[in-house]
Amino acid sequence: MFARGILAISLLLASSSGVAKKLYKYQDVEGNWYFTDQAPASNQPVEVRQLKTANPKRVWLEKTADDLQPSFFALNAYPGPIELAVDWRERENVSANPDLPRRFVVESGRSGSLFSLIPKQSAGFCSVNLQYSYVVGRPLPGYVSQTLYKPPLPAGTQFQITQAFNGPYSHNDEQNRYAVDIMMPVDTPIYAARGGIVLEVENDYTSHGTSQSYASKANSIRILHEDGSMAVYAHLALEKAQVTPGMRVTTGQLIGYSGNTGLTTGPHLHFAVQINRGMELISVPFQFTDLNGLAVEPRLGLWLSGPAAAAGN
Repeated sequence: MFARGILAISLLLASSSGVAKKLYKYQDVEGNWYFTDQAPASNQPVEVRQLKTANPKRVWLEKTADDLQPSFFALNAYPGPIELAVDWRERENVSANPDLPRRFVVESGRSGSLFSLIPKQSAGFCSVNLQYSYVVGRPLPGYVSQTLYKPPLPAGTQFQITQAFNGPYSHNDEQNRYAVDIMMPVDTPIYAARGGIVLEVENDYTSHGTSQSYASKANSIRILHEDGSMAVYAHLALEKAQVTPGMRVTTGQLIGYSGNTGLTTGPHLHFAVQINRGMELISVPFQFTDLNGLAVEPRLGLWLSGPAAAAGN
């Protein structure tokens, strides 16, 4: 018999981000000090600190109520697909149908039944401990970019690429190998280089630096395209994202403003096209368009141009 209470599930987050939380410190008219996560109702002076709390849970692996032969399903809170990997950590007198380890593509929302656990009938005791991890996006093993991307810049402007593909400073890992850094002042409007669905928004990081501890602390927007690739816009300004997860955006739509958050030596926009390949996010080569709609290789030192300014501007 499959015993109650012996099934434990551990979550390994392969792709996640912290939730920001504000802490307010202020004094009321009677001189009392307050330390709270609620902003004051009046306009008295207030000191605000932004904290990062634990990683949010966006994917859950759940079991049915059948303790004799439970089946498992996934809940995906992303507005797009994920790839989910499930494996044993420990097991005793238990098998699975289909067998584990196994990967599943899970669309947004609740999946159907993924697998069932089957206890060994002759065993007096059965136990299992499962682990699972996920990566955003469906797997694209043979992907090659076929789309030209519009520079994500305001009309009538030009900004220079200061780090291109395989850049020696920070474009030397799989997620960033084919990224570009575009130098620009803080609060430059950023536009979608390609339309799609907003998957993730990080909007609450405040600081920057050159220590690796800042590598995961950049405000960013991730947009899923119709071919399964995803554009990442990073180092954005604090609390100036113009989109939220689940929104559908069009090419050229305002999505946020440039900033100087995360691992930076100065204000710039980090732009990359990524895919899920083998349960790992990797960047892939892409091309921009010039003002005539022709392909442009994003090389070091290139001046990118936003759309032509309207007449009279």
